[in-house]
Amino acid sequence: MGKSVLRCNPVFGLCLALALAVSGCASHFSPRPIAGVPFKTRAQTQVQDGLTVTVAVPTAEEVEAIYGVDLAEKGMQAVWIQVKNGENVPYWFLPSGLDPTYFSASEAAHAFRSSDEKNQAVLDHFQDLQFKNPIHPGATASGFLVVHRDEGYKAVDVDLISRAKAHSFTYIVPDPTFKGDYTLVDFTTLYADGEIVKIEEEEALRRELEKLPCCAANKGGTGYGDPLNLVFVGNNEDLFPAYVRRGWHGTEILWSKAAWRTFKSFLVGGRYRYSPVSPLYFHGRRQDLAAQKARGNIHQRNHLRMWLTPLRFRGKNVWVGQISRDIGVKFTLKTPTLTTHVIDPNVDEARRYLLEDLAYSQALARIVFVKGVGEASREAPRFNLVGDPYFTDGLRAVMFFEPRPRTLGDLDPIGDWEVPPGRRTGSKIRGMFDASQ
Repeated sequence: MGKSVLRCNPVFGLCLALALAVSGCASHFSPRPIAGVPFKTRAQTQVQDGLTVTVAVPTAEEVEAIYGVDLAEKGMQAVWIQVKNGENVPYWFLPSGLDPTYFSASEAAHAFRSSDEKNQAVLDHFQDLQFKNPIHPGATASGFLVVHRDEGYKAVDVDLISRAKAHSFTYIVPDPTFKGDYTLVDFTTLYADGEIVKIEEEEALRRELEKLPCCAANKGGTGYGDPLNLVFVGNNEDLFPAYVRRGWHGTEILWSKAAWRTFKSFLVGGRYRYSPVSPLYFHGRRQDLAAQKARGNIHQRNHLRMWLTPLRFRGKNVWVGQISRDIGVKFTLKTPTLTTHVIDPNVDEARRYLLEDLAYSQALARIVFVKGVGEASREAPRFNLVGDPYFTDGLRAVMFFEPRPRTLGDLDPIGDWEVPPGRRTGSKIRGMFDASQ
């Protein structure tokens, strides 16, 4: 805080002092040179035609060192972008493609205002760091964009336009400080070369998907849990940014910080976007990764689990997954924490929600259905490992991902696969989804 004396009544003076403290206290402003912060060692580069785009996402600690203030405390994050323009026309970077509600340099700096003369220094520093358009022919431009903070990993969409052309680059950048469940898996050694099943024909893929287990299981494989009602086919750089683009977040492993954040969310009824997910098993292996879309509070969320299979369809990874919608919490003796979420028994609705949600990601190219789960009716439901009933048409949805942008009108027809009950005919888009409600 500054050294100026507050001349006001004590209550107002206390409130003002607290407001200034909460707003950021720019007196602690002490940035470090970018060259001394090692975030660029994790940079990713892509090339399209004459454009070379490099992206890096500093950790919260690295951002604080670069900016001299704690952006993470304000729910902010900085993304570094470098564009080398090898073409003969200027290009412009569109920030809203990365975050439609990004922070301007002055807006971000305003969050760290104080009562002293350092406000201008903070603003000048934020503006110096910001990426500036255009990128002239033969030039290289670089800088930061301040966006809303995501933990775990960041999907970075870089859209560049000239007067005649447009280019889109997509990156998924992990946070090395995040204790996500996917950090427990070494995907490079998960399957030996001899275990990989390479598939080129759709009919062969269909047969393999129908042979997968109906449901996830407990650790010993002695009981079935929720149905394996999802399949994902695509390259990682197309599939996972689609989730992040639609507001899905990774889940943390159950460690001290995550347990405390979960507990606080239960107490205050808030939401925790990275809350741990209990383990389920596929071929004796707990989920490779999980994702969730938080809703109003921690009791309500959509969450899914995914496992990488040994199948490769035309060179692309094939994942199997499970999705359900949490609608409440109950006590149980079947979990170490004595509590568990209650799922919506209509698991096909959660499946349909995901299909429609990811269709808006601009990366989902095709949706089909296969058998394999087994039908269960409302009148004769099946039960998961914690005793929650569920019913289903017995199909698993298969999603194919391609490089963006893909529009809803680009979705390929279903073709010679299974047709969900109640499918609406005559509509290319609605024909992609089941009509269960």
